[in-house]
Amino acid sequence: MAYSIMAAHMCSRISRVIVSTDSEKYAKIAKQYGAEIPFLRPKELSGSESQDIEYLNHALTCINEEGRGVPEYIVLLRPTTPIRNIEIMNRAIDSIQDNKYASAVVSVHYADECPHKWMKLNSNGYLESPFPGMKPDDVNLPRQLFERLLIPNGYVDVLKSELILETKCVYGDNALPFLIEQNVIDIDSEADLDKTVQANICRTDIYRELCKNNNSTK
Repeated sequence: MAYSIMAAHMCSRISRVIVSTDSEKYAKIAKQYGAEIPFLRPKELSGSESQDIEYLNHALTCINEEGRGVPEYIVLLRPTTPIRNIEIMNRAIDSIQDNKYASAVVSVHYADECPHKWMKLNSNGYLESPFPGMKPDDVNLPRQLFERLLIPNGYVDVLKSELILETKCVYGDNALPFLIEQNVIDIDSEADLDKTVQANICRTDIYRELCKNNNSTK
């Protein structure tokens, strides 16, 4: 969480850094690194099955109630993707401002594997393709015949507040892909944490700024 907060502070295009959480403990940590906690997220919006649209809509509603108006854009930085380049974040913000038809900007990378060669179990317990129109034998076709698919990675999403509040959609129908070509680490397990350490996270600009922050608060 601290890495995402610091990345937002280091990005000159971001004017306000807010953390949405239902936890007093995490709220205290967020404040330690300079984030605002103008509200706590309700418990019912914080479960494992809660959706992005729920906490985003709640956050914007609370911000609007402050009387300061809602921002035109939200730069969503998920804490599970801690390693970021600030210049890449700036380019993502530029991309939505340069495209009046884009409903959102979503950071993505190409899938290393070919999902079209995957299988699932049907209701009868037999193998079938998860893709409509594909037969089980189609998974044996060369992967070069299949379209490459993109995976949203949480590196940086730029969203429109108006779309979220009016349509209750996060990305909308004209989401613009923002391709991240560097390795993106998404932390979902202890093994992913090990990968983060191996990625020399201590050499990043964000890490150095966090060290300065920790020294100044001692």
